[in-house]
Amino acid sequence: MKMYRGIRTESGCVVTVIEEGVERSLDLRHDLRNHSPDGANWGYGGSGPAQLSLALVADATGDDELAQRTYQAFKRRVVAGFEGDRWELGDDFIRQIVAAIDFVED
Repeated sequence: MKMYRGIRTESGCVVTVIEEGVERSLDLRHDLRNHSPDGANWGYGGSGPAQLSLALVADATGDDELAQRTYQAFKRRVVAGFEGDRWELGDDFIRQIVAAIDFVED
């Protein structure tokens, strides 16, 4: 199981992935779409949350096509609603939401 953790600091937003006790930075996947060269963000519906949503869905599902198809809806349903300077999500939760989005949009 993977856990995703976001922390807003004075110098920007830091998002990490914790898997099997190993922590790494989340790849924001600018190779798929470059919404926000300034990085990730959350709590509203802009470009930073779009970039974060794309990265979360791509990493949790391992499917770049699925991520590109569903990340905007994931942003609206989940990432735009994050409140405060910290959040945490599991990959199971992300996959469940994405499966529901993909089902509805098919």
